[in-house]
Parts: sequence; C-alpha cells; structure tokens
Amino acid sequence: MKRLDGKVAVVTGAAQGIGAAYAIGLAAQGAKVVVADIADTASVVAQIAAQGGRAIGCKVDVTNNESLNAMVSQTEALFGPIEILINNAAIFATLALKPFTQITEDEWDLVMRVNVRGPFQCAKAIVPSMRKNGRGKIINIASGTFLRGAPMFCHYVSSKGAIVGQTRALAAELGADNILVNCILVGLTESEGVKEHKQLGAAKAPTLAARLIKREMVPEDLLGTLYYLASADSDFITGQCVNVDGGAINY
Repeated sequence: MKRLDGKVAVVTGAAQGIGAAYAIGLAAQGAKVVVADIADTASVVAQIAAQGGRAIGCKVDVTNNESLNAMVSQTEALFGPIEILINNAAIFATLALKPFTQITEDEWDLVMRVNVRGPFQCAKAIVPSMRKNGRGKIINIASGTFLRGAPMFCHYVSSKGAIVGQTRALAAELGADNILVNCILVGLTESEGVKEHKQLGAAKAPTLAARLIKREMVPEDLLGTLYYLASADSDFITGQCVNVDGGAINY
C-alpha cells in the first residue's frame, strides 16, 4: 500500500518546475491529484496518467474566489473531499533582483497578492472540504531566503516571511478540526525558472559553498519532506517549518 492511497490532493502552481514535481510525486504515492495552475497543466496530467496515476488539470487563479470554488466543486464531484493542499503557486522566477528602492508599489502589491493572499484564499476555499473529511493537511511553501534575509529581493523575501506567519496562525485556528498546517522552507533549487533566471546564476556558487551536502538541489530533494507532511506520519505535527536546503542554514 502506498503512503497516500485514496487521498485527494491539490497542488497549486503545478504546471511546471517544483510544483510539477510535487504533483507527480504525490500521484506516485497513490494520491488523486488536482494539478492547479493559471498555465496549461496538460503535460503534467499526461505524465501522471502515463505512470498509472490519477489526476485532473484545473485552470485556477489563486487570487480569485470564483475560480477556486469552481475547482473545489469539480474536485469533489470527481474525487471526493480534499484532504491535502500544497500552497505552491507564487511569483518568483519572473522577478528581477533590484534594490528595494527600485521596487515599485505595484510590483510589491502583485507579489503580496499572489504569494501571500493566494495561499490564504486557497485555504479559505478548501478548508470546508477538509472539514467534510474530518481531517486535512495544508503544506505551505516558503523559502530559505527568509531565514537569511536575501538582499535585492525584498518583496519576495517579505512574502515568504508572511507565509511562515500564516502557517502558524492557521495551525492555531484549525487544530481543533484536525487540519494540520506546516511549511517547507525551500533552498535554491534547480527548477526551470531558476535555470532560466540570468541574475540567480551568481547566487549558486556561494549557496553551494554554504551547503553541507555539496551538490545542487533538485526538485526531487523536496519530495521526502512533502510525503512526510502530507501523510499520517506527521499526524502530531502542526505549525512547524522544515528547512530543506542541504544544510546551508541551521534552523
């Protein structure tokens, strides 16, 4: 029996990169997966099907309640109530590194709307479905940039710090419902977005030098922690952050 057999999982921002790895991995562990993204999800859904898994793709704007509610209704009709939410959707790879004095208020607001308000709205939309199950796992995705206060990325770093706070606040509110809320702090990972980001190349050498595990981090390095937090193995853990970065930062 697989660790997540029969579980229904939603992964936002799952059309590519780390989100796609999450979706494919959860399906491999037996979950019925909703591949949610504003971009085309067909490729990821096809990969899951080719491996014998079950998945549907949903075009979802995480900042639009109508879009989120439609996804929940479709999911419940096809798979049943949702038990796992991976709040992965965020603006990251399209952001240019720049001094905070050059970040416009409109850019700041966009990052906060997607990276902070998005997970908040996703939780609001999906928690009623989890309550039908009598249990749930919300896994928020933050970043190691919050731990070290990475420069030239003030809006992104601030948004991921807010996710840590949101994780703790939701855990406190939802514990009585047996809905557990935890967070993964992700180190610099060789996703498509990072590989294509010209400015991030300069960060790779010092990041690798700081790691105790001397190699590049790939999306699959996050899957063991994801499975643990999504499964019954972590049924007495909530409000916590797990730092996955090869030992670069002690936390």
